[in-house]
Amino acid sequence: MSIFSDLFGGKKNPANVPIPVLPADIYSSAAMELRDILAPSAVEIGSGFIKIGDKIAKNYFTMSYPKFLTEGWLAPIINLDKIFDVSIHIAPINSAEIMRDFQKKVAEVQSQIAAREKGGMVRDPELDIAYQNLENLRDNLQQASAKMFSVGLYITIYANNETDLFKVENEIRSMLESQMIYLKPSLFQQEQGFITGAPIGLDNLAVTMKLDTAPLSSFFPFISSELTDNKGILYGVNRQNAGLIIFDRYSMPNYNSVIFATSGAGKSYATKLEILRTLMFETEVIVIDPEREYEFLAESVGGRYFNISLSSTHHINPFDIPLPGPDESPSDVLRSNIIHLVGLFRIMLGGLSPEEDSIMDRAITETYALKDITTTSDFTHAEPPLMSDFEQVLASIEGADSLLERLRKYTHGTWAGFINNPTNVDINKKMVVFSIRDMEDELKAAAMYIITHYIWNAVRKNIRKRLLVVDEAWVMMQNDDAASFLFMLAKRGRKYFLGLTTITQDVGDFVRSRYGIPIITNSSIQLLLKQSPTAIDTLQQIFHLTDEEKYTLLESGVGEGIFFAGLKHVAIKVISSYTEDQIVSSDPNQILKMKKERQESLGNE
Repeated sequence: MSIFSDLFGGKKNPANVPIPVLPADIYSSAAMELRDILAPSAVEIGSGFIKIGDKIAKNYFTMSYPKFLTEGWLAPIINLDKIFDVSIHIAPINSAEIMRDFQKKVAEVQSQIAAREKGGMVRDPELDIAYQNLENLRDNLQQASAKMFSVGLYITIYANNETDLFKVENEIRSMLESQMIYLKPSLFQQEQGFITGAPIGLDNLAVTMKLDTAPLSSFFPFISSELTDNKGILYGVNRQNAGLIIFDRYSMPNYNSVIFATSGAGKSYATKLEILRTLMFETEVIVIDPEREYEFLAESVGGRYFNISLSSTHHINPFDIPLPGPDESPSDVLRSNIIHLVGLFRIMLGGLSPEEDSIMDRAITETYALKDITTTSDFTHAEPPLMSDFEQVLASIEGADSLLERLRKYTHGTWAGFINNPTNVDINKKMVVFSIRDMEDELKAAAMYIITHYIWNAVRKNIRKRLLVVDEAWVMMQNDDAASFLFMLAKRGRKYFLGLTTITQDVGDFVRSRYGIPIITNSSIQLLLKQSPTAIDTLQQIFHLTDEEKYTLLESGVGEGIFFAGLKHVAIKVISSYTEDQIVSSDPNQILKMKKERQESLGNE
């Protein structure tokens, strides 16, 4: 009575409607239970489908297998980005019972072979092979080195409509039939098939095959790729099977890699670990460092650290020209250098019109000619010109007033100390770091271009096993000329034993450049660490990630992600020893603690 009073707001029933008296169990049965929430709104069972709510499902069973099953044959099906259930029912068969069946079967095959011999017929190879297989299997059963099982494999596919269901069915069928494994729908048994596919351990279809231990083992669906070479460095641990990921990037078609991760996901940490371990294998490492993260690592391994800024004492002259190699002509080297300088001036001056491009090309050529550097001269010992020399030549060319005005800030203004000096850096060390943290943001793209060009000239001069790391590569990707030069390094580096590692947290800026995707496709190794929700869809499209891999990257912790090497990829966790962690850590708290301990130890001495 009180319930109905509440419905009427505690007032008298205005219509004098009779209020029925209901049994108490009616109220208790109206309580919501978990099964009421999980159960679909309706179920419709047809001869070839079962409709569950607004989804349609169809069950299939495997009716035949090939003579030999290869390892991991089910893995491509499991990894399909579709909605379906795979149910494998395995039941052991009593060995004594199966041995009796084998004796009968062996006797039948023997009698067929004997009958053919008695009749003077040619031997049938299939009978001979069948007899040998039966004998081998019977021996294994008798020695208890193998067992027999009754195995049923069932697949239930889900879709929004019959058209989508048909597409998924054809895709799965074609993948299995290419391996001579055939499916059949559970016609007029869809209810039993659905229950069989559910994770409750009931096989209501009982469509099984007898298999021994060896082929049954190939049914194991969760096959993880192994990236353990006989040589190489440790990149991390396989998160699926705890195996070591040991790999040699110099064994790939090219030696390049790309690393994508959100801020704080551990991309610099993973890179520094790779550098530290790579140095043990007679490899020189050069780093372009935008945040001064590699200084302590360079000091720890006895490398060189150059701070490139407006007030720095370290300078690189962009007019330096490399010496021609054995297979290069001086004219080709000079022309290539002029093209690179025109690209640099596009970055420095904010773009060039076609007329200005032509003027710059002429001015650079005449500037080199002042120092007797021409396509026909021997410039082996020639002194390269400076930016001030180029300014004087440009001033003498008609129509160059606008270019000259924009250039003066690099020769007389606040930016004069940047590039108007002879080169005084040397990269003849096992590890060299160029820091551009203190460089003004407007000049960072130009600075990275000048540094990479200088490195490229040094790499071509002396071919050695090298690794070039460009951190925060999106800075270069924002400019077309800088991105083009980075792509050239990725394409041509292999010829000079150079591996390029590009690292970025801004995936959008990287792939928006027309050179972004080509750099990725020209990199044999890709490392994807934790990603932000805004970038994950772009990465999923580029790397063809499944939804499971997508969510793995979103939910990964620091130093966790997916490691790609060629066609293989595994879930990775980057690990380090205590000593390595002390050297490569980027954690500010840990760095401050180490600096304090170092100062205390120096004070005690």
